[in-house]
Amino acid sequence: MRSRLIGRFLIVVAGAALMLATTLISFSQNAPATAAGAGGQGGGQGGGGGRQGGGRGGGGAAAPAEPTPRLPDGTINLGRTPSDIDGMWSLPYIINMADRATNRPNAGGRGGGGGGRGGGAAAAGTAPAGGAQAAGGGGGRGGAPAGGAQAGGRGGAPAAAPAGAPAGGAQAAAAAPDANAGGGGRGGGGRGRGGAASEPWIPFLPWSAAVYNYHSKNESKYDPEGYCLPPGGPRLYATPYPMVILQQPELKRIYQVFEGGTHVWREIFMDGRPHPAKDKLQGATWLGHSVGRWEGDTLVVDVTNFNEGSWLDYFGHPHTDQMHVTERWTRPNKNTLHYEATIDDPGAYSAPWTTAWDINWSGQSIDEYICQENNQYLNHLKDDFGRYVIDHGEELQKF
Repeated sequence: MRSRLIGRFLIVVAGAALMLATTLISFSQNAPATAAGAGGQGGGQGGGGGRQGGGRGGGGAAAPAEPTPRLPDGTINLGRTPSDIDGMWSLPYIINMADRATNRPNAGGRGGGGGGRGGGAAAAGTAPAGGAQAAGGGGGRGGAPAGGAQAGGRGGAPAAAPAGAPAGGAQAAAAAPDANAGGGGRGGGGRGRGGAASEPWIPFLPWSAAVYNYHSKNESKYDPEGYCLPPGGPRLYATPYPMVILQQPELKRIYQVFEGGTHVWREIFMDGRPHPAKDKLQGATWLGHSVGRWEGDTLVVDVTNFNEGSWLDYFGHPHTDQMHVTERWTRPNKNTLHYEATIDDPGAYSAPWTTAWDINWSGQSIDEYICQENNQYLNHLKDDFGRYVIDHGEELQKF
């Protein structure tokens, strides 16, 4: 009897010892793994080692950008290459040109990036100039395109909620509209707009400052793009819809086709012709008259003969028919197009000023987009006296 009790006791002791040993072994194996995991996530945020490597901070190096494509004669190719099935430039959404002015204090912290419908993936291996911001996507003011394929209605005219959200979320509403010194008002996420006083680096004349202040106070509700009128000057490249560039060196022409901005196109003459006189039929146009030339790998385009129907941007920087724009285009790699525009308008500004940003390449194609279709913005727009801009029958009832 006694020997059986001793035997059972030894069995229990042996079992307990075995369980204790198993627990110790398990703990000794798991403790380093936990530490490695913690180190991986922490190291990932700092760009370093551990089991998870380049986790949330992106430790791994980006793939190198593809080289700048060229035409058979060695000229920079600004558009698709023979290997591209599709391709377009995903224009960013920039609501305030002053925010991208090269003479703005700390201007180097601003990039271009982002894009409208095209998604605007950042160039591999390269950030936009300044790299801090993807100013993409954007709302439109009302007019949802047929089928709701695009984020927002017409490019450049923001709203509290984009009309026509993309089906299946295929479109990046990328980042919020670019931050700026003046703030955003309705189109800028509720950041109050300070008018000309908040942009001392812009050389306003007294009348242009007053007009800009008026647009700031009423939150740009009379923006010409809200009426489906075309953007002019640099705003063509700040309206978040795709653009395709077609070069015809044998005809000495470069064409730019825009999905948004009222679905316009632009012709750049590369034959050195003079600009037309302003009293001619084509003397004052929405997009101006463009004559280009190559300076090494930079396309320089001289643009004059604008009418006064457009604004420089959504925030409402005005211009006159005296505006002369000098554009400089470069393509440092396949995925990046750098745009720089110097605005010389003695009718509105006391000195020239320059604005610049990057535009990202997308492998998609442009779609049909008709601004006038289902333009909800105009249907709800009221003037400064509270009256509908488009009569809904209220005025007719008075007669």
